[in-house]
Amino acid sequence: MEYPEIQDFARSVPNVEWLQPVIPFTQIIEKYGYPVISKDVAKRIYYARKGSRWAINQLNGLNSDGSPSWYSQRYLKWRVLLDAPFPISEYCCGAMKTRPLHKYARQTGRTAIMGTMACESKRRAEAFLQTGCNAYDTKEPACKPLSFWTEQDALQYLRMTSIPYASIYGDIVEHGGKLVTTGAQRTGCMFCMFGLHLEKQPNRFQRMALTHPEQHDFCVNTLGCGRVLDYIGVPYQPVTNERSE
Repeated sequence: MEYPEIQDFARSVPNVEWLQPVIPFTQIIEKYGYPVISKDVAKRIYYARKGSRWAINQLNGLNSDGSPSWYSQRYLKWRVLLDAPFPISEYCCGAMKTRPLHKYARQTGRTAIMGTMACESKRRAEAFLQTGCNAYDTKEPACKPLSFWTEQDALQYLRMTSIPYASIYGDIVEHGGKLVTTGAQRTGCMFCMFGLHLEKQPNRFQRMALTHPEQHDFCVNTLGCGRVLDYIGVPYQPVTNERSE
C-alpha cells in the first residue's frame, strides 16, 4: 500500500517488525468498499446502504436522531453516492493499519509512538485538543509527541539535523519563504482516494502516473479505482501541456 520508496526506507532501519493485515486490500474493496471522499462520508454511505437510520438521517442533513443539524448539512451533496455502482466504506483504514497495530500493542504490552500532527486533519486536531500528546487513559493508549508541530517545524528539523528520510520526498528547499520538498509533499496509502477531489491538478494520482506508472495502472485498472474517479469526476491521467491551435 505504501510507496516503494517508503517501504525501502523502512527496511533500511534496523530492528523493525513487519505487521500484516488479516484481509488484503483487494478483498476489502470488494467486500466493504472503496475509500473515497472522506472517512466520515464513506462511513455514512456504507451504513446508509445497510439501512442504518442514523446514517440516512445525517446524509439528509439531520442529526442521528432526525433533529435539524447545521453540521450534517455538509453531507447532503454526497447523497448521490448512495446510487454509485460500486461499494464505498472507510473500512480499509482500520483493517490495513489500525487493527494490526492495536493487536500488536495488546500482544506485546507496548504503547504506540506516532508521528502524526494536529495540523494534518480536523480529526487529529480534535484528538490533540482532547488528550494532548499523551493519551494513556484511552482504550488504545498512544503517544503522539509531534502533535503540536507544523509541517514547517518537521522540514526545518530534518534540514538542521540531516536525519535521513525516504527519497520520494526529494530535497528540502526554500520556496516563497517556506520550506518545501522537491518530490512528494505527502505520502500514505498509494491507492487511497480520500480527499482526492479537493486537490489541484496535478493531483496525487496524476503524479503517480508519471513517477510510478506500474502502480498507477494496477490501481486504476486492476483495482478499479479508475471507474470510481470517473464517477465522481476526478481526473487521474497525467496533465498534458498541449495547446489547442
